[in-house]
Amino acid sequence: MKKIYLTITAVFALMGFNLLFAHTAVGEQDKETLSGVETSAKAKSKILVTYFTWPEPDGVDASSGASRVISNGKLYGNTEYVGHIISNATGGDLFAIQTERTYPSPHKALIDAAKKEAEAKEYPKLKTHIGNLSEYDVVFVGYPNWWYDMPMALYTFFDEYDFSGKTVIPFVTHGGSRFSQSVETIREMEKQATVIQGPSVSARNVPDAEKSIKAWLQNQGLISDK
Repeated sequence: MKKIYLTITAVFALMGFNLLFAHTAVGEQDKETLSGVETSAKAKSKILVTYFTWPEPDGVDASSGASRVISNGKLYGNTEYVGHIISNATGGDLFAIQTERTYPSPHKALIDAAKKEAEAKEYPKLKTHIGNLSEYDVVFVGYPNWWYDMPMALYTFFDEYDFSGKTVIPFVTHGGSRFSQSVETIREMEKQATVIQGPSVSARNVPDAEKSIKAWLQNQGLISDK
């Protein structure tokens, strides 16, 4: 699969980059919670892979843009691309978390808008909704790390749905900050769910992350045998 990765520097501020820790595709800290979905996986649970993504617009200079991957001629946001890898490997259904709000471009306007939204604790309205959540036992939830947290759209998402009795697996794309405290936040918001920390993928490693993501899923027994 031919891939072109468009790198940026300015996104480092948006995703809270700490370059000293951005060396691996799937972070070392994620090994602490790798066994939590084993029982559900063996029971052939139905899987949903949800994600929130915001690719950089076309025309962003290669030295200042980093939120997108082009694979086989198609543009993906980083988190969207990871979500597709997980969906293909597990056989899970895909769901894009989309907001009614259109975030601005170019990049500087986007990161400024994201910061203001977080500081104001604004919950953006969603324009896509899951109509059959009860059918799923395992739900992956992917997002970029924006300002050391998940985007405010994810707060809306977790506020909208009750994941009681389900296994929720967050996965994140980042510039070095990994999940920050977002997994703990999700556990606090979804007290009756089993929340297992999933893959964290450094932005610069997204185009080459498929092998390490599949290895993580294999360790969980979540690779589809279809």
